[in-house]
Amino acid sequence: MKLELIATATFGLEAVVKREIQELGYKIIKTEDGKVTYLGNERAVAKSNLWLRSADRVLLKMGEFKAYEFEELFQQTKALAWEQLIPEDGKFTVNCTSVKSKLHSVPACQSIVKKAVVERMKEFYDTEIFEETGAEYTIKLTLLKDRATITVDTSGPGLHKRGYRVKDVAAPIKETLAAALVQLSFWNPERILVDTCCGSGTIPIEAAMIGRNIAPGLNRKFASDEWEFIGKDVWREERKAAFEKIDYERELNIYGFDINGRAVLAARENAEEAGVDDCIAFKRADVADMKAAGRNGIIITNPPYGERIGEKKEIENIYGAFRTYFQNNPDWSLFVVTTDKDAEEKIM
Repeated sequence: MKLELIATATFGLEAVVKREIQELGYKIIKTEDGKVTYLGNERAVAKSNLWLRSADRVLLKMGEFKAYEFEELFQQTKALAWEQLIPEDGKFTVNCTSVKSKLHSVPACQSIVKKAVVERMKEFYDTEIFEETGAEYTIKLTLLKDRATITVDTSGPGLHKRGYRVKDVAAPIKETLAAALVQLSFWNPERILVDTCCGSGTIPIEAAMIGRNIAPGLNRKFASDEWEFIGKDVWREERKAAFEKIDYERELNIYGFDINGRAVLAARENAEEAGVDDCIAFKRADVADMKAAGRNGIIITNPPYGERIGEKKEIENIYGAFRTYFQNNPDWSLFVVTTDKDAEEKIM
């Protein structure tokens, strides 16, 4: 079955997500702010959820149309082939957002879409009562300038929920953003990678998973795991294929440093849970004490933003340490997450 899928993304990361989708072999239809639309099939739902590193979630697009009145919304929603997706015992809820649209009452829109789906299924299944004891289907209605887009969430919890974060620290970077940073840096497994403010270890862990070719969704469940129209065989085959693609022999030079000892302990536990603890060296260390471990390395890090009490002095010290380091190691590269627009001038 040909499906239209949408990978949602943090604003600014659409190009990274688009590249990931293309690497999976799927045709891109269009790229917009915060989402990439592409063509696939039932197997693409499983493969996308397992392999997309920087997307927030994968949605199945059911339909798109103009809706100025509630009756239009009802009739066009009812016209969609819900029976091809939702079985008789399917449990479904409806969420809605409305921006610059005549239909601005979110509760009313949710109620109308729910009623339209029920009426369609009543006709197809020839029943008046639905127990809703089966798999879950979360329907999303997005109204933007009177255009209604109806999707169903195939992911469940966001794709950043890899399942390896068993220990946490304050203000951790999202796994999807960490993976995007590594890919934007064009790091490759032959280069040294260092995170000087590693926190709970997310950036080094994501880099190690990329280097070892570990599918980020391999150790978690998804909403569509239980969907009948995809089938458990498809999921089983895709998970098996993903396991077979892991390169356990790949040697990596990845380091995670943090001045906070609790953060280093958390990072080690998370790396062990992710199955990459053997290829990341975590150490309690100050940025100022960092010594080059080789040539042509790369630093990717998410330091304190300097916005809270005590952080401003800390971030100034970090910038100073970077400046000294890169003066002595001009062949290294630096990628930093920061809100400081003048960070580059302060470092270089």
